[in-house]
Amino acid sequence: MPSLSRISAHPNIAGIKFASSNLILLAEVIRATSDAPAIWVCGLAEGWAPAFYAMGAKGFTSGLVNVFPERSHAIHRALEAGDYAGARALIDAIAGFEALRTKYSNGANVTVVKEALGMLGTDVGPVRVPGVVALNDEERSILRGIVDRVKAEALAA
Repeated sequence: MPSLSRISAHPNIAGIKFASSNLILLAEVIRATSDAPAIWVCGLAEGWAPAFYAMGAKGFTSGLVNVFPERSHAIHRALEAGDYAGARALIDAIAGFEALRTKYSNGANVTVVKEALGMLGTDVGPVRVPGVVALNDEERSILRGIVDRVKAEALAA
């Protein structure tokens, strides 16, 4: 891991996105770069963030933040406070959103975000290939249920 150590110590590198579910490797790279100023960031979104935090990573990438920023920020606050149970409860409520994004070998990642934004009244244009152009009716129905539920929760809070 000499190159990772060198990269993580570079003064212009603030963080490194780790987008693999291999938590053993994550632990190894965090240990190997513990004296570096750069942080390791969960590159697999909210669903993986608690495990990454437990290993020493900070922050996470997010598609959800485009649709429900308050939910994503609440998850971040919970993790920063060490409230794994609270973070897990917030994540469990959007697990279906994340599951839809991983369909088609992650080809629906952007599609789900764009369709959810459309359901909330923001047209963000079509998905570009190689992404999945549109969800099918069943997937769209599942997404509609998630969007409506999270929106209702946000309004009730």
